Amino acid sequence: MTFTLPAEWAPQSAVQLTWPHRDTDWAERLPLVLPVFTQIALAISQHEDVLLVCHDTESLAEARARVLDAGASPDRCHFVVAPSNDSWARDHGPLTLRAPDGRRRLLDFGFNAWGLKFAADRDNLLTRRLHQAGAYGDLPLRTLGMILEGGSIDSDGAGTLLTTSACLLSPNRNPQWSREEISARLCEYLGAERVLWLESGYLEGDDTDAHIDTLARFCSTDTIAYQSCDDPDDNHFAPLQQMAAELAGFPRADGGAYHLVPLPWPRARYDEAGTRLPLSYANFLIINGAVLLPTYDDAADAVAMERLAEVFPQREVVPILCLELARQHGSLHCVTMQIPS
Repeated sequence: MTFTLPAEWAPQSAVQLTWPHRDTDWAERLPLVLPVFTQIALAISQHEDVLLVCHDTESLAEARARVLDAGASPDRCHFVVAPSNDSWARDHGPLTLRAPDGRRRLLDFGFNAWGLKFAADRDNLLTRRLHQAGAYGDLPLRTLGMILEGGSIDSDGAGTLLTTSACLLSPNRNPQWSREEISARLCEYLGAERVLWLESGYLEGDDTDAHIDTLARFCSTDTIAYQSCDDPDDNHFAPLQQMAAELAGFPRADGGAYHLVPLPWPRARYDEAGTRLPLSYANFLIINGAVLLPTYDDAADAVAMERLAEVFPQREVVPILCLELARQHGSLHCVTMQIPS
């Protein structure tokens, strides 16, 4: 029986968050970023369970106090201790496969901090440690040698994966394999039938080598929302225009064309060092009954909400201000990992 990677809109049992702590790059801005994680945890808990992975007992106590004081239901919040390097659960968390009969299994891919850019010794072991601690119940776990981050792929749940060449073909991930070999392994491991590769598209300030979850996302088997740019003077204009053209040229599995939904372009923002923040509305999270949308205190926030509300009419679109996450080069989807039901 084939196990496949469900689409994000499939029913979920929980979403995993890895709580920021003092031994991470968040250290100097913890008082500013912890409220963002608290908001995300609270929003998730209003629809499903949330698994909060905490670096140590001190971090666990802080997470519990913040999340429960914010109004989250204690019955829906599960706290566990496991040491971490950072908080990007999308990339160090497990991928959960599901069979037609409902059986599930976890995949633990190798994580090397986006091509050996940062320390990853703890994060690479995190899924195994959580599994050993019983955080995933009795779900079986398979550990694989392939380097793969959850943010680098998107699944429509019906056999199609979407990814970028810049990330999956980068020399510090799986240099021993060609594009064809990587496609074959993705199909084998994730139960997919085909892989769509984007050649264009990037965000300045992003250090993942163009993760797909910052650029283009399946909203259904026939709809893709993507980050657009309407400013001809912006460096992103030509690459994102080319990406949109590539998406328009991708055939659906049935041969038809995808319905494409452009997401608006927020104005450029920079940190104190002059580094541009990688702001993307494509980094939304789909959960049971809702879509959590990263916002950036920008006029385009409302437009992004309207467009996703049209795409997901049965779900509430919940805005969460994520400028603090962007200071560490990610956003809302990057700090979460769903566990399908």
